[in-house]
Amino acid sequence: SVKSYKSDPVPENMLKEVLKAGINAPTGMNRQSPVMVAVTDPETVRYIGNLNAKIMGASTDAFYGAPVVIIVFSDTTVSTFKEDGCLVMGNLLNAAASLGLGACWIHRARQEFESAEGKALMKKWGVSENYAGIGHCILGYAAQEPAPAKPRKADFIVRVDSNR
Repeated sequence: SVKSYKSDPVPENMLKEVLKAGINAPTGMNRQSPVMVAVTDPETVRYIGNLNAKIMGASTDAFYGAPVVIIVFSDTTVSTFKEDGCLVMGNLLNAAASLGLGACWIHRARQEFESAEGKALMKKWGVSENYAGIGHCILGYAAQEPAPAKPRKADFIVRVDSNR
């Protein structure tokens, strides 16, 4: 999880690869309930980041200076909307890492897009009001080497084999 970014833009071909991973995420009964909004406009990134920080009661940069924000929304009329959106987020993060990009999942998208300002953005972008914010995948080049991942817990995997 990268929490400090260079201002360098993400090359278009890399952004397309990350987005391709998102659209290829599995969804319940292949209903494809999520929608992604990729934001590269610095002014819009700042505006959305400020909305997000406001929910936390903070005035910091909620997106850590990342030049790209991919917002994942999902259709709440589909019973698997949360799971579908989370799978898209996971694919985005894995694709970013495979390309050498820094990425981080930023929460509070639901609250952000329930607000009047968020609903106005959704309308501007053509995202139906039936959709809920699932998360923000921020992308860019890490400004510094990220901290190593915490060691995985010992009981993360439980095996049930025929000989047990």
